Amino acid sequence: MSEIKNILSKYKTIAMIGVSKDPGKPSTIVMKYMQKYGYKVIPVNPRAKGEKILGEEVFEKITDIKELVDIVDVFRPSKEVFPIAEDAVKIGAKVLWLQLGIKDENAKELVEKNDIEYIENKCTKMEYQKHFLKIRQAFPVLNN
Repeated sequence: MSEIKNILSKYKTIAMIGVSKDPGKPSTIVMKYMQKYGYKVIPVNPRAKGEKILGEEVFEKITDIKELVDIVDVFRPSKEVFPIAEDAVKIGAKVLWLQLGIKDENAKELVEKNDIEYIENKCTKMEYQKHFLKIRQAFPVLNN
């Protein structure tokens, strides 16, 4: 079993950093999708703290979440990743997952040193589709 398939099979609680209140934003689409497939997704967005996104209370940072978080899923620029990685270590997350286009070698080193799996430049929704639904396209194919 691939590392990613294993992660998505085993871990069901995701703290999603950078989820937007805008339902058209990629982060919100991914959150809704992962919820549909049985994941508990906890939105993290300092600007929406205390509000609800897709029925879940929004937290300012992952260290404010009271329940156990398996995957820290990051929709923020690479330059913001390291402090998030430090928080992932603090809360005992199992995986630091950086979305498409996001990478941080220092964060990778830090989390791997703390037995946390590191995934970069991958979308949780697209990986779920690929491994469990055998769908590979990022966008629906248009039929005339």
